[in-house]
Amino acid sequence: MDGRFVSPTAKAMGHPTHTKQETYQRENSMFRHLDDVSGLSYESLPHVATGAPAGRGAVKRLHHSIGPRGRGKLLLASACMLLITVPVVGQVNDEKQPLSSQLLKQKARDLTRRGARYLLAAQEKDGGWASQAGPGITSLVLKALIQEPSVGPEHPAVKRGIRFVLRFQRDDGGIYSADGLLKNYETSIALSMFASLKNDQYKPQIAKAQQFLKELQWDEGEGKSIDDAWYGGAGYGRHKRPDLSNTQIMLEALHDSGLPKDDPTYKKALIFIQRCQMLGETNDQPFARGSNQGGFIYTPANGGESKGELIEIDGRKELRSYGTMTYAGFKSMLYAGLAKDDPRVKAAMDWIGRYWTLEFNPNMPARQSKQGLFYYYHVFGRAFQTWGEDVVADHVGRKHDWRRELVEKLTDIQRDDGSWINEADRWMEGHPALTTAYAMLALQAAFP
Repeated sequence: MDGRFVSPTAKAMGHPTHTKQETYQRENSMFRHLDDVSGLSYESLPHVATGAPAGRGAVKRLHHSIGPRGRGKLLLASACMLLITVPVVGQVNDEKQPLSSQLLKQKARDLTRRGARYLLAAQEKDGGWASQAGPGITSLVLKALIQEPSVGPEHPAVKRGIRFVLRFQRDDGGIYSADGLLKNYETSIALSMFASLKNDQYKPQIAKAQQFLKELQWDEGEGKSIDDAWYGGAGYGRHKRPDLSNTQIMLEALHDSGLPKDDPTYKKALIFIQRCQMLGETNDQPFARGSNQGGFIYTPANGGESKGELIEIDGRKELRSYGTMTYAGFKSMLYAGLAKDDPRVKAAMDWIGRYWTLEFNPNMPARQSKQGLFYYYHVFGRAFQTWGEDVVADHVGRKHDWRRELVEKLTDIQRDDGSWINEADRWMEGHPALTTAYAMLALQAAFP
């Protein structure tokens, strides 16, 4: 954190972000300028002399001490202050709003530039990041650096990283570690990274990885019929039961790499995704019967599983839907071609409005609420990028500028060295290369 903020007065005037000291100096200078207008001394005001807020007693004492003539001058000064600080309706706001949006985008760029500096310094000798974990984290980092204007695809560190990832491409087209435990996850992330290069040189790798992922999807080729809860999903590897996390990563990779929207892979995946939604009207699985949550769980396989465990609703226990999977499911339904007015999409948006927050992973039990937080920021950014709206209303009608709230949150928690880290270390979020990449990718989704 750099300790910079926007005070209410500065915000109203459309000023850029300043340190507290800079802002107080700016605003105090405006008050001092009123000496000439009102004839009153700025230092005579009780809250200036004491350094404390001007409470009712202090204002009352000032009112009696300055007399009628002084009170008239004070009113004049107050009127002048309003002219300085209050925007003219229909004029100043219209002029300042584009500037404000530009400043917000610049702040996001500042955050990602600092994150990129950290990642470049953290690259390992073999060209990877967290190399012992295989190509997954390195591919996430590379995509963040490729999309960062201050780095880009031609940077020597990026080229070293790409060479590292290419060592993991297999004859079957997948890009994964030798043990093969994370075939879908690693290949999907690598595919998104190669697609972000926008370089025909990597077309063969992209085509092979696409085909590999399509063949890895659970369908008739693996002996699964459409009425099987595994159908259409993807897991970590060939023999791993499917889950929504792996399925959404696969769909995102295929989407990013240009797989046509009418490809059967999307339609099959939608069947699985629908079964992850806690919505009894459209989910045919027994665990969802009667549920109106609208959010998503981890997997419908083997009777259903939620990483948030159970929740009691109207006297009955249900699998708990939660933030990371709900945004993942919501985004994936859009990738699969569902319209915004589809009941499944609307139910997901209703859930998002009920549990709106960037402080923790929504609706997770309190003891787990910070787990997977940066994964959440990532899917949050990609989901709303796909949604295409600037403002989201919560369940009581409050309007949220999701980009602004994301930037403000990630500003608050960025570390001095430019990295981000999750102290609730689960799913490798204690590794700053991973969490920094997640944060940068979220910001890049907000401001492509």
